Amino acid sequence: MKVILRAFAICLAFTSLSFASDADESESGLALPRMVSTRADNINARKGPGTNYPIEWIYKQKGAPLEIIGEFELWRQVRDWEGSVSWIHKTRLTGRRFVKVITPGENNIYNSADYDSRVIAKVEDGVVGEIKKCPKKSAFCLIEFETIEGWLPKKNLFGVYEDEVIK
Repeated sequence: MKVILRAFAICLAFTSLSFASDADESESGLALPRMVSTRADNINARKGPGTNYPIEWIYKQKGAPLEIIGEFELWRQVRDWEGSVSWIHKTRLTGRRFVKVITPGENNIYNSADYDSRVIAKVEDGVVGEIKKCPKKSAFCLIEFETIEGWLPKKNLFGVYEDEVIK
């Protein structure tokens, strides 16, 4: 009995190793996880990868950042700024990079990538802006909101990784 249980445990270990290595590779050949954004307003997010699955969410905001965490054929499993996971058809997503301000209340927009620089505006949480750049070894990104362009700390944003560089 011990031999059978040991053999079963070894088989389970190899199976989980196989699944873990597959999880790091994507069908598209692009890295997982990675950030994208919604291509338009009113994007259906489904419970599974297909139109036969029920709609869980409707993303109402063009440019809403999402993190792709899985792929199945033409469908992308995404996580949003609140941690919700769902599936969206790949044609409804774009590689254009946007961020959502996630720190509650008013957030300072700085003139340069420095907390000691002049505050040029304030932005509320939930506002979406387009990433212009995130320099190497900087805790800030240059973000363009409709009429304002300035620097915000990465820690206040969903849609960019902590050590990510965007030129």
